[in-house]
Amino acid sequence: MALLKILHYPDVRLRTKALPVEDFGPALQKIIDDLYETMYDAHGAGLAATQVNIHLRLAVMDVRGEGQQQICMINPEVTATNGDQVDQHGCLSVPNVPGDQLKRAAKVHLRALDRFGKPFELDAEGTLAICIQHEMDHMNGKLYIDHLSSLKRERLFKKAEKYNRRAHGE
Repeated sequence: MALLKILHYPDVRLRTKALPVEDFGPALQKIIDDLYETMYDAHGAGLAATQVNIHLRLAVMDVRGEGQQQICMINPEVTATNGDQVDQHGCLSVPNVPGDQLKRAAKVHLRALDRFGKPFELDAEGTLAICIQHEMDHMNGKLYIDHLSSLKRERLFKKAEKYNRRAHGE
């Protein structure tokens, strides 16, 4: 396994729409293993392949951490949503920017393929529902900050600049 380089905003490659996965061979299996290793190393709850410059409709998640609830979703589709929830968001591709409140569907019904190409369906709510929606946004070339008003986005980046100056002793 290998750690992959996570792309950071404003890298334009984060805006690339991912293509469907068609080959479930050894190369894909290695990518999936590398995604998990990279996600855990970065202390994330999810990581889409597009975040490491692999533009396939693929993401790994583990909202409980430490391998307790690993989910690999390939060519995912949310077929139903229900309710709203507001929760704190953050992103490995937008480092050192404090998360902000964002409204997402409270429950989602996911239809996807697993790492071996076997179809599965999943009803998710809470943090897992948020993570699914967040990673699917990445596959569509969107970041969570795109859902925020320009004023909120500007405020977050000012906080990040201040944090970065302090971290570098400026």
